Amino acid sequence: MNASLLSSKKMDYCTPQDFFDKLNQEFHFTLDAAATSKSAKCPQYYTPETDGIKSSWSIAGGGAVFCNPPYGRKIGKWVRKAYEESRNGTTVVLLIPARTDTAYFHDYIYGCAEIRFVRGRLHFTDEDGNTYDRAPFPSMVVIYNGNRVG
Repeated sequence: MNASLLSSKKMDYCTPQDFFDKLNQEFHFTLDAAATSKSAKCPQYYTPETDGIKSSWSIAGGGAVFCNPPYGRKIGKWVRKAYEESRNGTTVVLLIPARTDTAYFHDYIYGCAEIRFVRGRLHFTDEDGNTYDRAPFPSMVVIYNGNRVG
């Protein structure tokens, strides 16, 4: 197993392209809210420097927002941001660890969004497309439909 997957220093996991492509067929993303210039999945994206938490996601222009945020201590802020942007009519799709015991899950996901648990463990990639071993955690896709907010 790749040691970086178990390291607390590793927080950013690039979405497997085939997994993203399936979601993109359904949602037609126009903004990647948590990316780097090498990992961006959409033409418009925010990087750590442009800070997707502090920036408006309305630049998606009515399109859906994809967000696979860093999996560190700030993940709750990303979830809250996605929830808030959906309250403004933006459809947001998050790919995050399935941690149903967290405060952010109960405050901003459960009863507020559609939840799709990912079967098995994803094989995340690095920015160059190199595949890691299976993730040591389960994942879920959280969908905030901006037209139908709970």
